[in-house]
Amino acid sequence: MNQYRIKKSITSELAAYMVERSVRKANELGIQVNIAIVDESGHLVHFSRMDGAPLLSIEIAINKAYTGAAFGLPTHEWHPLIREEPALREGIVHTPRLVTFGGGYPITVEGDLIGAIGVSGGSTEQDMACCLAALEFVETQAPA
Repeated sequence: MNQYRIKKSITSELAAYMVERSVRKANELGIQVNIAIVDESGHLVHFSRMDGAPLLSIEIAINKAYTGAAFGLPTHEWHPLIREEPALREGIVHTPRLVTFGGGYPITVEGDLIGAIGVSGGSTEQDMACCLAALEFVETQAPA
């Protein structure tokens, strides 16, 4: 019988690279955002607030990342899942830290959840684009 399991987790170095890519994308879009990277358990690993990013978006970015890690599901996929389920739609939104709109994504490597990213400060589409720029880096160029 196995007494333990080995889990992969994002490193602070990879998280910093991802934040850098998100900031670069935000600059291209002309927006200021907050970027949170959490580990596979939803604990904050790296956070960055661009100059001028909305203060209210700090917690939203962290919660988007938490939601991505907690469920292994991008935050924008929640609304379609609950839209046609009145009891779920009205009840689950009271779950602390759950975000049901875009801007949070799980981070996976070789099929394993290693963390999640959350971005807040722009429109939903802009936040998602900043996340995707960071995730593209993980998929194509992440240091070993």
